[in-house]
Amino acid sequence: MKKMQISMGKKKIIEAYIFMLPFIIGIVAFFAFPLFVSIKLSFGKVIDMSGFKIKWIGFDNYIRAFVTDVQFIPMFLRIVRESLLKLPLILVFSLMLAMFISNDIKFKAFFRIAFFLPFLLGTGYVMQQIIGQGINEQVLMQAKNIFIPEKILAYLGPNVDEAVNSFFGVIVTVLWSCGVQILLFLSSLQGISKSLYESAKVDGATQWEMFWKITLPMISPVMLLNIIYTLLDSFTDISNPILSYIQDYAFTRTDFAYAAAIGWIYFIFIMILILVIFMIMKNHLYSFDMKEETKNGKSR
Repeated sequence: MKKMQISMGKKKIIEAYIFMLPFIIGIVAFFAFPLFVSIKLSFGKVIDMSGFKIKWIGFDNYIRAFVTDVQFIPMFLRIVRESLLKLPLILVFSLMLAMFISNDIKFKAFFRIAFFLPFLLGTGYVMQQIIGQGINEQVLMQAKNIFIPEKILAYLGPNVDEAVNSFFGVIVTVLWSCGVQILLFLSSLQGISKSLYESAKVDGATQWEMFWKITLPMISPVMLLNIIYTLLDSFTDISNPILSYIQDYAFTRTDFAYAAAIGWIYFIFIMILILVIFMIMKNHLYSFDMKEETKNGKSR
């Protein structure tokens, strides 16, 4: 009896599902029921808090979010705009640093820790304390005054001062958000065979041509992963006003139904955006099947 031959791509897919299995079990065991209740809440109204009785009101909460609520849509659009603007900056900066670290340089381990450290410090309770005590604003003010003297900013006017603050704010955000992306890009870059670059150099390819025709195509799966991760990280950041807005309606105003509705609107938009990005990039991803075809072509 012949053994079934499984391609490398299918093996990787099976391995991926095996690694995802604990997460899927956890979702079904602990999140399935709360998700069902939140969907039910978004189409209803709580009429008895003690027994959590829900009255069906249809799409009223969703209509309220798009028509009646004057704060939600402008806040939502601002967050989307800021997230999409930061995305290319974070990706380009992360890739540049990863390519720098992937070279044979001294203190490589130090640079890896240094670039990943802001990500570790910028999570959970530490970030809450930094934002709550205004330490981030103090750091920005000090950095701004070092590069541009306060007298010059006062002479240029408040508009320039505000633009400089925004610029330094973007720089800090990008630096703070690059840790995971750098490590993912670094692992992908180190997986590229050096023989490809050596062959390209023999054929007279420039560094720029090797980047566009070898490096970028081969790290395309990790590029997609980093795009999705960066967007999710931005949309679920602790400083995101949309999340604070949802929490305010749920726990301060005890309007659980409306909080559930705007939460689902936010979630559905994020899923649609990620799906669109995946559909655009899926035909441009360098897969294991492509590697097999390349090997077969060379052997012929």
